[in-house]
Amino acid sequence: MRVLGMMSGTSLDAIDVTLVDITRDPEDPGIVRAQLLHVGEEPWPARTREALVAALPPAPADVATWSRLHAAAGDAFAGAAARVLDRHGGADLVATHGQTVYHDVQDGRVLSTLQIGDAARIVEATGTPVIHDLRSADVAAGGQGAPLVPILDQLLLGADPHQRTAVLNIGGISNVSLVGGGSGEVIAGDLGPGNALLDAAVHAATGQSADLDGARARTGTVDVGALTTLLEDPFYALPLPRSTGREHFDGQYVRRLLGAEAHAALALPDLLATLTELTAVTISRAIAAVEATRVVASGGGIRNPLLRERLAAHLAPVPLLDADELGIPADGKEALLIALIGYLGAHGLPGTLTRADGSSHTGARAPVVLGSLTPPHGARHLSSAPADGMPVGRLEIMVDPAGQR
Repeated sequence: MRVLGMMSGTSLDAIDVTLVDITRDPEDPGIVRAQLLHVGEEPWPARTREALVAALPPAPADVATWSRLHAAAGDAFAGAAARVLDRHGGADLVATHGQTVYHDVQDGRVLSTLQIGDAARIVEATGTPVIHDLRSADVAAGGQGAPLVPILDQLLLGADPHQRTAVLNIGGISNVSLVGGGSGEVIAGDLGPGNALLDAAVHAATGQSADLDGARARTGTVDVGALTTLLEDPFYALPLPRSTGREHFDGQYVRRLLGAEAHAALALPDLLATLTELTAVTISRAIAAVEATRVVASGGGIRNPLLRERLAAHLAPVPLLDADELGIPADGKEALLIALIGYLGAHGLPGTLTRADGSSHTGARAPVVLGSLTPPHGARHLSSAPADGMPVGRLEIMVDPAGQR
């Protein structure tokens, strides 16, 4: 099955797109092979991105705004899918995460989650059925709805009995999956801010989207008092699994915690240095608590040299590795995850992992099949594979050198 996976994270920097041909091993259907036909990113239309950023919390937005953005985001995903499929000969299925605009967490419980991007517009542009709305079923079953990546991390890295691997992703929000190491169960959850607070601070002060390569932060000095105050956020004391988003770590978060006067007294380089240290400290503390033997990282935050340096220093002696070093496409990993979840959903298989007590790694009462299908009759040719119902035990990635971009 050829599946196009699309992902846009909280940073809204681009739409990640991966086209993958997923097949079962004929002799061992528990092994699935993923032939990467395309790994790349498509730009957000500038006006749509600006409108999304302007409407995200804590900004007020009415129903009309979200209705229009749902359509505009759908057009953006539709354009991204159509361009890639036109170059690579189509697909059997498109799977899209959509754009998260609200993830409502109260007292550690997720009450609702909303990802926009009209799937009907993707179908119209590509003629291909679309699996979307990937988090709602898990939330309905009592789960956090996030992170979803542990199923991919387990299939790729969970078989090694000698390595307890913390698979780290640093996007707008950082998250981790702890896999492998013999009988240890998968532990996963959101850790706190990745790039979200850094990007918000830069945008507020300069209008730019990010501190490229951490250049401004490198000229600043960490404010120990401010860092101490930020680390007192009760979120960091919540047990895994837990989830969060820009609703919590929004553009006014630092000002709220520090107070207006203390916030205003911080020069931008010092603020950025402090927020970089906050991300490194919160990630390293969470990983130390789960006793990993190595950390495998991906996501836009790991490309920030200063953040990487500070994270490696705090994690030592536990090694910090890039996902690419292990044959996992770091830039395309989240879109590959979405393609995998689409494939599993089309075959009636859960998109989350089972814990020893029968619950899901997200905290849901049980693992559930993720996603909704548009149009409904698209299921007729998607669910006909002979291995329907057979659990997947391992995923092997194969790269097509001619089709990566």
